[in-house]
Order: sequence, then structure tokens, then C-alpha cells
Amino acid sequence: MANVLDLRRRIRSVKNTRQITKAMKMVAAAKLRRAQERALSARPYAKMITSVLDSLTRRVDLYDEQTGNLRHPLFITRPEKRVLLIVVSGDKGFAGAFNANVLKTAYHFIAANSDKEIDVEAVGRKGRDQMRRKYPVAVYTEHTDEDGHVTRTRQRKAAIEVTGDHPGMLEKLELERVSRLAQDVIHRYIHEEIDSCYLVYNEFKSVIAQRLVVEQLLPLIKIGSSRMAESVEFSKEEREKAAMAAASMAIEVEPADTREADDESKKFGTSEVDYIYEQPSQELLAGLIPQYVTSMLYHAMTESVAAEQAARMTAMDSATNNASDMIDGLTLTMNRVRQAAITKEIIEIVSGAAAL
Repeated sequence: MANVLDLRRRIRSVKNTRQITKAMKMVAAAKLRRAQERALSARPYAKMITSVLDSLTRRVDLYDEQTGNLRHPLFITRPEKRVLLIVVSGDKGFAGAFNANVLKTAYHFIAANSDKEIDVEAVGRKGRDQMRRKYPVAVYTEHTDEDGHVTRTRQRKAAIEVTGDHPGMLEKLELERVSRLAQDVIHRYIHEEIDSCYLVYNEFKSVIAQRLVVEQLLPLIKIGSSRMAESVEFSKEEREKAAMAAASMAIEVEPADTREADDESKKFGTSEVDYIYEQPSQELLAGLIPQYVTSMLYHAMTESVAAEQAARMTAMDSATNNASDMIDGLTLTMNRVRQAAITKEIIEIVSGAAAL
């Protein structure tokens, strides 16, 4: 059995660890509040651009009268042979099973589509590191013609390859970087490098209202309707832990009431009248649809950031509680060892006195 000195050292070590986890919990709670505000502030724009596009598609014929083709190639549906999977994970650890669950969902989707060629775009360091360990990185060769134009050709060596990664994007989420990613996805779909695009992320409504989803981003079928290929709800135990952690930091556990703003955005373009558009409908769609895809990506990333901070706050709260329980157990053991030593000394003194 350990002596009193060893137990005191261990108690001191666990107390230091508890201070660290408690501080990390407070930092995660502060970041969670900011992430929630960012997600809420991004929703009105996403709702409004959805209403604008929905109104436009209801008033404008999406098919060209002369060619009979769709006015925008993102509405074209093709057989899924080449799939792009965007995996949104975290940049840091100490978030419980957050990153592991995201990767598990991504692996499950890949296994379910093993007959297709899958390109993986990893957003977040944790997802990038794991995907690169498991799958090879795509290799590109550049060719420069006489006019100085550079073209890239790809030599696929495996059915599943990592075509890109975006570390640090979630630490300082900027619309410009998200827009560049959206433009790249749109370019690849228009040039038929991919036939569909799916997004794996944590859908965040509140601390206790979260779920892992695999959402189809492209092709566009109906504006404003999300198509979930897969979703995983949080267990009751996970929701209870998250609620306890949020309550200790005075964070609201119920989703924010945005019904008024949602109702206002839905009113746009609902009147049964005809609008006179200054630009041709094809130009309007070409300008608005990339912004719509960008808003979908940005919305998913803001919710993923909030979910990551909520998971880190919950994990650090559990670690702090476990450290407190460990300190109580070690203190009880130390008191017993010390009492046993005192009792042994008293017995020795009494025995020595009786022998005299």
C-alpha cells in the first residue's frame, strides 16, 4: 500500500489536473457562446437567399426553351460514379468522442458506397490526419502549354483518395475561404469530375439538440430542402451530460427561438405576382446559386464549430468531476493509511509499557 507521502503527491497532481480541466471548460464555454452567436447571425442570410432562389425558381422556367437543357448545370442529375465527401471535423482534441464520431460516420458512408470512386476533402486537422493515414493522397501533374496556361491532370491510383485538406479553417472561420472551397466543388461538378457531393458534419441546434448528419450538397434538387443520406442522434446519456455541463456554465440548453425571423424570410416572394427581372434568368441563377452553395457550407461549418465547443465543454466537465471523485477517494485512502500508522504506533507504545 502507498504511504501517506505518495498519496499526498498524487492528490496534489490530480488537483493540478482538475484546475487545468476546469479552465479548459470555462474557455470552451466562452467559445461556445461566440459560436452560437455566429451560427444564429448566419441563419437570416441563409434563410433569405433560400427564399430568393425559391421564389426565382418558381417564377422562371429552369429549362431553356431553345435547347431544352437546364439553365444551370448544378441541377443536372447524373448516375453516381464519382462522389466527393467533405468531412468537417475539429482542429483540436480534448473534445470527447466528437472527432471519432465524425470519422466513424464518414467511414460508414464510404463503406456503404464501396462500389464508387470517392474523393475526400478534409476540413479540420483531426479529420485530415486520420484520412491521410487510412487513404492515399491524390497525385496531380502540371503541364504548361505554349501560351503559359497551366493544366493539372490527375492519375487516380485508388478508389478512395484524399484530394484536399483545409486545416485551420474552423479556428478562424472566414467566408472567403469557404467561398473558395464552394467554387472548387462547383467547378468539379460542372466539369463532371464528380457526380455528387456529400457533407459530413455535426448539426447543432442547442447543447442538447445535436446530431451527426450526412447531407447531400450537390446536385441541387429543390431549393431549401435538405437531403439527409444518414443521421445519428445523440443518446439520452450524452444529452444529460451536456445539459449538466451547460447548466454549470449558465448556458441555455434549449434552441434559440428564431420563428419570427423564419416567418419573415418565408414571406419573401410568396405573393402571386409576376416580377420583371433586369438580368436574364440564366445570369441570375449563375450569380445566386454559388452564393447559395457557399451559404450551405458556411452554415454547416458554423454549426460544427459550436458542436465541437459544446463537446469539449462536456468532456472537460466530466474530467473535472472525475478528478474531484478521485481526490475524494485518495483523501479517504490517505486518512485510512495515516490512521493505521497512528494506531500501530499507539499499540507499540502500549505494548512496550506493558512489557515493563
